[in-house]
Order: sequence, then structure tokens, then C-alpha cells
Amino acid sequence: MQIRPILATLRYHKAGTVLIAMQIALTLAIVCNAMFIIHQRLVRMDKPSGVEESNLVVVQNEWAGKPAAGQIAALMAADLDTLRKMPGVANVYATNTYPLSSSGIVNGIGHSPDKRNYVSQTAIYFSDENTLATLGLKLVEGRNFTANEISDLGDNDRIAPAVIIITRELAHRLYPDGSALGKTAYISDKPSIIIGIVDRLQIPWVDSSMAQFADCSTLLPFRQLLNTTHYVVNARPERLADVTARVRVTLYAAHRLRVIRPKDGVQTFAQVRATAYKSDRGMAILMGVISAVLLATTAAGIVGLASFWVGQRRKQIGVRRALGATRQDILGYFLTENLLIGMAGVVLGGLLAVGLNLWLMKQFEMERIAPGYVMTGVAMLLVLGQCAVFVPAWRASHVPPVEATRSV
Repeated sequence: MQIRPILATLRYHKAGTVLIAMQIALTLAIVCNAMFIIHQRLVRMDKPSGVEESNLVVVQNEWAGKPAAGQIAALMAADLDTLRKMPGVANVYATNTYPLSSSGIVNGIGHSPDKRNYVSQTAIYFSDENTLATLGLKLVEGRNFTANEISDLGDNDRIAPAVIIITRELAHRLYPDGSALGKTAYISDKPSIIIGIVDRLQIPWVDSSMAQFADCSTLLPFRQLLNTTHYVVNARPERLADVTARVRVTLYAAHRLRVIRPKDGVQTFAQVRATAYKSDRGMAILMGVISAVLLATTAAGIVGLASFWVGQRRKQIGVRRALGATRQDILGYFLTENLLIGMAGVVLGGLLAVGLNLWLMKQFEMERIAPGYVMTGVAMLLVLGQCAVFVPAWRASHVPPVEATRSV
């Protein structure tokens, strides 16, 4: 089929042609970046935390009456003993925070006490000898804490541990040319010996500002004696639901002067993950809805314009049929016409997609869009355009030759 007659016809319909081409371009630019954002959010939501999430229950406990540190130590020890005796509980420990909790302590860690020259930021997890087993952390080098290395930490006590356990990523940053095991690191003005390295332990935060040290965590051998603490419980898989349902009642039975919030005081780790990534999931859904609406609107625009053009050209189509054009010729004509408009739109849309991504990178620190997203968007818009125009084109191909003889 010759392209020149089609282009000549489109020049007589400049407004509609430009409108559809621009609509395709804008749709491509937005959909490509939306798909990229959706993929980024899904990758973040699937990021492994390094812990056995399927077995964990988290309890946020707050003591009523603000007991003294000595009382908190006794109450915490009694709670841990109570929880370990619960049917279905494999292990438990007390901590200041846990992965994906969105709260905790960040500190600089390096080779000297000078915080202006730290190697990396790190999330601080207060731990004991049961932490690794409770979380299911994989120890790749060194050893765990021992019971006599765990000490109590009051509200105003200085954080200066003699020994620490760090993640593999943090170990590589501290000592990229060799093993970090047995070497020193500073998170205070005193050196700490690295006695163990775990494979992975995600920090409590998931926002992009913390992404540069997302796997840089440090375990400290402290039991923090504050009014609020978290108990992390490892339940046997078959008893997870039972432990989750009974843990609140069990703790209140052991000591009534406490507060465990009814809404989120007891959570499975699946609930913790859902809460942590709520905004990412919402953004992915929003981008998906916007993309679907834009694609549907573009398809509707193509159908409407093609139907309008078919109505205007019925006599012209009848003449062509009378001169010997087949139904396939008429169908191919409209499909080719729409393909040319679509190609013009996707060329402009590809440029707009890259430009929009550059603007998003500058404004929101997004990554550069991969060419595959643009190419996928181009293919999708071209296929969508051809599918949208097919029905009007098919109707045009069924215009009878007798239309050439009608004056109105």
C-alpha cells in the first residue's frame, strides 16, 4: 500500500491527526514512567529483611506508672520467662526495635571515634544471646553473644559496647580488603570488637533517604530498660495464629500494669511488612490506575476519531470499492493510517518520557529510566492503537460499492 496518498489525506485532517498523536505521546510519557515507578515500588516491597518473617510476632509493651530501671529489669525478665513457657513459642527476646518498624537509632560507625569521618551509618539493634535464633539470622562468621556479655542499659547510660555483631554489607564497607571479624569499629568514643557477622538484617526504615545503608545493621549486647520495649517472639509455624491470639492475654495475666495497644500492640511480621510498605503499595496502585485510565482514554479517542473519519469517507470508500478495492485493501488502509499517526505519537512520546524521567530524577531523586520501559511502552501503544482502530476499519471495509452512487 502506498504511503503518500495516506499522508495526503491526513493533511486534510490536521486537527484530529495532531490531537491523537499528542494524546499517544502524553500517554506514552506518563505510562512509561508509571511502569518504572511501579516496578521500583514492587522491588522495594519484595526486599528480604533477613529474618524469618513467617514465624515472628512482635509485641509492643509499655509499663504503666513509669517504674524504675531496676523494676523494669525484673519485669522484663519475668515477661521473657512467661513468653518462653507459652505453648508454641520457640524463642523470644526484648529489643528497642526490629526491621521495618520505622523507628530506632541510627549511628555513625567507622575506624575512629571522630563522627565526622565515619565509614557508614548503621541501625542499632539492642540484642541478647537469643536474638539470632529468634530472628533466624544466618551467622556467616564468628560467634553469637554469650549471656554474660549482655548488660542493662538505662535511659541516660552511654552506648559503648565492648563487642558487636554486624551485617555482611557493613563488614564489607568497614574492611573491604579482608575479613572484619576480630577487628575494631567505633560507634562511640571507645572501640568495639566485631565478634560476629550475619548475612543480612534490614534496617527499620524503608524510605529512600535511608536506602544507602539499608543492609548496614549493628547488634549491640544491651537490654534497654525503658518504659516501652518490644518483645519479638518466634512461634512454631503451626502455632503462629494461636500465639498471636493468646500473647496479649498471657502477658496481662502475668502483670496487669502494662499497656498493649489494641490495634497494633501485637502484630505478625506480615502485618509489620504491610504497614511498612503501605505507601509503596498505594503508589503502585495509583500509578496502575492512572495508566489504565490513560490507556483506555487513548483507545477511546482512536476509536472515536476513526469512526468519525469512516463516517465522513463512506462515499470515498464506496468509490474505491467500485473501482476494485477489496475489503482487505480498505482494512489495510485504515490500519496503516492509524499506524502512521501512532508512530509519530510514540516518537514524540519517547522523548517526553525521557524528559519527564529527568525531571523526576532532579525533583524526587529517582533512578534513570531503563530503555526497556520506553520500548515496552512504544510497543504497547502501537498495539493498542491497532486494536482500537480495528473495529472502525472493519466496518469501513464492509461499506458496499453502492455508496459511490449516493449523493447524500
